[in-house]
Amino acid sequence: MVITDLPASSCVSSNLPAYERCVARLFLPPGGENAPPVIVTADTHAENLSWLRAAYPGVRFAGASREFVLSQLEKRFGPAIADDAVHALARATPTLSARQVVTPAQAGLIGGFLSALALALATRPIAVYDVLAGIASIGFVSGTFFRALLAWTGGTHRENTVRIADDDRTLPVYTILVPLYREANVLPRLVQALRHLDYPADKLDIKLIVESDDNETAIVAEALGSVAPFHVVRVPVGTPRTKPRACNYAFAFARGEFAVIYDAEDRPEPDQLRKAIGQFRAGPREVACLQAHLNFYNADENWLTRLFALDYALWFDVLMPGLEKLRLPMPLGGTSNHFRTSALRDAMAWDPFNVTEDADLGIRLAQMGMRVAMLDSTTFEEAPTTLPAWLKQRSRWLKGYIQTWLVHMRDPAALRRRTGWRGLMSLQLFLGGSVLSALVNPLLWATFVGSCVFAARDETTFAWHTPTSISAMGLLAGNAVLTWLAIAAPKRRGWIHLAPYGFTVSFYWLLISVAAWRGLLQLFTRPFHWEKTEHGLSRCDQTQP
Repeated sequence: MVITDLPASSCVSSNLPAYERCVARLFLPPGGENAPPVIVTADTHAENLSWLRAAYPGVRFAGASREFVLSQLEKRFGPAIADDAVHALARATPTLSARQVVTPAQAGLIGGFLSALALALATRPIAVYDVLAGIASIGFVSGTFFRALLAWTGGTHRENTVRIADDDRTLPVYTILVPLYREANVLPRLVQALRHLDYPADKLDIKLIVESDDNETAIVAEALGSVAPFHVVRVPVGTPRTKPRACNYAFAFARGEFAVIYDAEDRPEPDQLRKAIGQFRAGPREVACLQAHLNFYNADENWLTRLFALDYALWFDVLMPGLEKLRLPMPLGGTSNHFRTSALRDAMAWDPFNVTEDADLGIRLAQMGMRVAMLDSTTFEEAPTTLPAWLKQRSRWLKGYIQTWLVHMRDPAALRRRTGWRGLMSLQLFLGGSVLSALVNPLLWATFVGSCVFAARDETTFAWHTPTSISAMGLLAGNAVLTWLAIAAPKRRGWIHLAPYGFTVSFYWLLISVAAWRGLLQLFTRPFHWEKTEHGLSRCDQTQP
């Protein structure tokens, strides 16, 4: 008996744990009281049928395609899933959701500080300026030297060598989530890269996630992904229109024991999934996520892509391994995050209101007592090749870092209890320090240059007064460390030819400062706006790393 159509009313009840079982085992349970006792399933393996017979004794079975079962489940549960994709985290743990940009308590503290600052500037402007210059310099230097500590620690850290899972019979189903928006031009290369993964096709569950009104991408996705293991998931139109909202919706249909997220332009190394399985099996259960290394296949395209590659080499090859070795909370990168599916569900998946949902999720996992570890595998991406494209992407990241810091600092005492003093300070110095350093960097330059100019006009008053000396020391020490880190970062990857470009990192940091101020402004004007990064624009060969 094969079913070709089914009314929505005959699908499973609205309790989501039961729905997740239906997705995992690809079945539709019997309908209402007057419906015949028939289970519709797309998985007729002996183990699955045995489980279904035990769960629903005395019923008949009907075969159907995987696409049919999933479409019927989506038909029945679509509105509830769409609502949960937006509101589940905020309903369950509102203090860990970025839906509210600042809480009343935070607004009061910020307002009080700004009022006191305005009053102090009005009465004693020079003294206040001296204090602000000192605080900015200390913050800049502290964040920079914390990076140096992580680099020293991460530079000596070697990821555990684990046996690659090579027995196809024991491999679990692996879900791959690929959010797409206006990506029709890169879809053929993406599908080719996913088909090159060294993993049994019958144990892959690949979700091509498209927005319902993005017809161009949807048409190409459905044409390319018309056969298993691909499943095109159309996300209902809604707000906020963000990558995490789309991923949350599609994640409800995830069938795998493990799940990974890739971006449209990604090219993961073929054995990455097998490596992840091997490391998950060899590691402790508290490791909920593995972060693969990221870098760019078009690193040598121009000065901007080279500096971006140095930035990624520093972040993923040195700093994050340092965080792992010190057992500190790790903000995830936006792609190639491999999860235990059960842990990701326990964490309520991604925050749809946070535009760096990856960084936020890494900190949230730490708050839940779970860990992130590095995976010895690389995914190659496409670096933005123009300044406007780079600026939009980096502004979104820095805006999201501010969101993440605000969320996890709503209750510093709780954060300290869950992650310890080291976790609390790491959030300030690593995530908060990244933003603060970017914001104050041009202010320190302005103070230093302005003081020198005015002092040159009147040598009798020039005595290396406080703002000049502090900003000079902060700039020299901070930029010297940043330059050293940029030069040393590519060594671990063997990209020594990029090292000389590290001497220009101070100019790159000024661009990051522009992005930081732009992101801060957007936090007040468009906090949940997701600026799209266009892909497929590189002139470099996209078939080889």
